[in-house]
Amino acid sequence: MAAKKQVKEEVTIRFAGDSGDGMQLTGSLFTNTAALQGNDLRTLPEFPAEIRAPAGTVPGVSSFQLHFGSKEILTPGDICDVLVAMNAAALKANLDLLRKGGIVIANTSGFDKKNLNLAKYENNEVSPLEDDTLSEYSLIEIDVTKITREALSDSELTFKEIDRCKNMFVLGFLYWMYERPLDSTIRYLKDKFSGSPEIAEANVTVLKAGYNYGETTEVVSARYTVKEASLEPGTYRNITGNESTVLGLAAAARKSRLPLFFGSYPITPASDVLHGMSKLKNFGITTFQAEDEIAAVSSAIGAAFGGSLGVTSSSGPGIALKGEAIGLAVMLELPLVILNIQRAGPSTGMPTKTEQADLMQAMHGRNGESPIAIVAPKTPADCFDTVFEACRIALEHMIPVMYLSDGFLANGSEPWKFPQSGDLKDIQVEFEPARDENAAKFLPYVRDERFVRHWSIPGTEGLEHRVGGLEKEDETGDVSYDPDNHQKMVKMRQAKRDKIADYIPLQQVDSGNEEGEIVVVGWGSTYGSLSTAVHELREEGMDVSHIHIRYLAPFPKNLGDLLKGFKQVLVPEINNGQLVSLIRDRFMIAARGINKIKGRPFGVEELKQEIRKAASAKVNS
Repeated sequence: MAAKKQVKEEVTIRFAGDSGDGMQLTGSLFTNTAALQGNDLRTLPEFPAEIRAPAGTVPGVSSFQLHFGSKEILTPGDICDVLVAMNAAALKANLDLLRKGGIVIANTSGFDKKNLNLAKYENNEVSPLEDDTLSEYSLIEIDVTKITREALSDSELTFKEIDRCKNMFVLGFLYWMYERPLDSTIRYLKDKFSGSPEIAEANVTVLKAGYNYGETTEVVSARYTVKEASLEPGTYRNITGNESTVLGLAAAARKSRLPLFFGSYPITPASDVLHGMSKLKNFGITTFQAEDEIAAVSSAIGAAFGGSLGVTSSSGPGIALKGEAIGLAVMLELPLVILNIQRAGPSTGMPTKTEQADLMQAMHGRNGESPIAIVAPKTPADCFDTVFEACRIALEHMIPVMYLSDGFLANGSEPWKFPQSGDLKDIQVEFEPARDENAAKFLPYVRDERFVRHWSIPGTEGLEHRVGGLEKEDETGDVSYDPDNHQKMVKMRQAKRDKIADYIPLQQVDSGNEEGEIVVVGWGSTYGSLSTAVHELREEGMDVSHIHIRYLAPFPKNLGDLLKGFKQVLVPEINNGQLVSLIRDRFMIAARGINKIKGRPFGVEELKQEIRKAASAKVNS
């Protein structure tokens, strides 16, 4: 009996298995195929921090969640419709993320007694596939390992190499379930393994075996179609936050007509930016992997001193080490872009888990009065625009700018209608020209109407001046310990940072009215969940609006007036309450925080519950 065909508006699939089961690749390939089919989508890769976590255990489970559909998709999904469990640990770690009535696709060979012991099931004598654990779900049992070995029985590959192909069987089976073509994946495999054609052929064979298994067996009663989404016309590509950060930096270098120097030290989840930048040397980009974080940021400051766009990257622990050098860039008033791809802390924390807990570090995490500008992207694609803006502010205002992305944005992906070069504005950069002996003496700290000093390149005739971390005398830049001068320079550096507010857009209300009962204020990667939650609550009749802040220091000039138009201000964050503290302090508003610190993004339903609770509390107070 042929499987029935059904049309779905949206689907969430979670691939879960041991770290060596290739779940990240499987999810990525399904994502790319869904993007090529015109679906809107969001993804959530989750994996252990260890290079090879203990096999078969719950801590060793790697997962990849994909939410795709024919409507606008802004989150990777609260719960999934389909859970692929390659072993017992994957099922145990992820079953509570599957909706009741959802589908479990289980690799039965991963549920033997050894795997049950490793996953620490209380009753390791009975598989959860056989008791009532999955009574509320639809279970599809497939011995993926056995069928993969049978499909490659004529292969000369080793058992280990053959078993590495089993993720392609699952991918082929899901392609059949959701009526996806195999072509793009086959092209990818042949290209990736072009130097090992026998490996490429084995993966293609198993991919087709999975597809044919769905077609020739009756284990599934229905196939599903997810139609093309109604996206704005244009050319799209699938992109992660780290990838679009790389392209945004390259675009800023081109639009400022400056060479870009990228000094960095590898750290999760920022390392992909370093890898991406190292491939762009043909675009005037120099990449330097330093021996440590201090050397990385110091080299970028040196490059900025020499007239380049200086950029450094890290995550929270590395940013802590860069602190003194960032202060040097503040004192020298040089342009510097600092990428902080946040992760859960403190200390080493949870390197592969997301968090927004470095906002206060960015704001205050240096000695002395050391103001810098801070911006934060809201989606993977927005990383391009936001890092471009970080470069513009740094170069046009001669100031360090902290760019606060996070692990969720860095590794998550979405379709991106990428801009053309003509769509991007030029970044205005001027160097102080040379002057002869008859000209007035050069004063490096004379400022323009934005309080910005001139950028003088070393070696330029007539521009000799003193540099270093000691306090500068106003205008001359000479070393000064004068108390009045120090107070003047501290106030000036702060005024220069605050003056940036005159050169950034006013804050807009993302959705809802510009005044009313409740406004939900977010920043960074919470955008998708907040936007969806507010949209759904408004459809239920609640008077709630959404404001999402890109410019965190300085704030847009109208932000305070906007917030004061609402009776309640709620600030959901993936931290213990940092933006909400800044808002209370700056605007004297009784804002309330909604906080989650579990290394995972907000779900839409949990946000809706918290917002309803806040609204109810106000009514009852």
